[in-house]
Amino acid sequence: MQHQPPKRIAAIHDLSCVGRCALTVVIPVLSVMGYQTVPLPTALLSSHTGGFDDLYFKDLTEHISPIAQHFLRLDLRFRAIYTGFLGSAEQIHTVESFIREFRDKPDETGEAPLILIDPVMGDDGVLYSTYTPDLVEGIRHLSRYAQVLTPNLTEACLLTGIAYEKTQSMSETALTAYLETLLSALEAKGTERIVITGVETPDGKVANYGRDRDGKRFFIAREHMGNSYPGTGEIFASVLLGELLRGSSFEAASAAAADYVGFLICQSSKIDTPTRMGVALEPYLHLLAGKQE
Repeated sequence: MQHQPPKRIAAIHDLSCVGRCALTVVIPVLSVMGYQTVPLPTALLSSHTGGFDDLYFKDLTEHISPIAQHFLRLDLRFRAIYTGFLGSAEQIHTVESFIREFRDKPDETGEAPLILIDPVMGDDGVLYSTYTPDLVEGIRHLSRYAQVLTPNLTEACLLTGIAYEKTQSMSETALTAYLETLLSALEAKGTERIVITGVETPDGKVANYGRDRDGKRFFIAREHMGNSYPGTGEIFASVLLGELLRGSSFEAASAAAADYVGFLICQSSKIDTPTRMGVALEPYLHLLAGKQE
């Protein structure tokens, strides 16, 4: 039985109306896991940027600070601050200010917020169309605030400056060395918990490679389900965050997130869900409910 108010999470992501990603998956995933999700939209898009033409894009930079100031006047406290897609380089300073304003304010449980940064920038070696070199550099700067960092392989390369390579054609030894080079470069920036997602392996699987706060490495491989859907990175990070706040270890939370995303991809493929629409999340949200504190 719930004896405390739900833990509150500030979700700093875009709102893409069509295509399940960003806030349209972050809010339901975290809500069904038992958290109050407070959105702070960074951009408004008629659809996400993958697979749609002639979309509408509105940068919401000028609105972020006034919303954050209202949160301060309300004395809102957060158990986590969770950032994703940013709309412009100008937002880096604004989001950084938000983190600095709220990171030392404990919530009702007495805990200061956990800061998870999902450095949403690209996939399959390609930078998203709305991202500029200045914004990439800004994400590198912002990522230094992360206590948990969840880049995919492309984003890990963008954060470190290490060249993106097709991992599925590597030998097992070369893959291990490549991932360790990336992870070591990321941890050198000071982040304690990191997981690199979406790594395609030579034996046809998809894997996540990470480190916990004690430096322990883990490698989580699952069967490749074939299709690649937008929004699965945000679902992964959201489930990971929810499980961490439930008390799971970082490796266990990463495994649970990987299992759930893999299941959604499998089910979505069975009903021929168009790739650009994202995974068919809605019928399977209840699987995340679990036991509440």
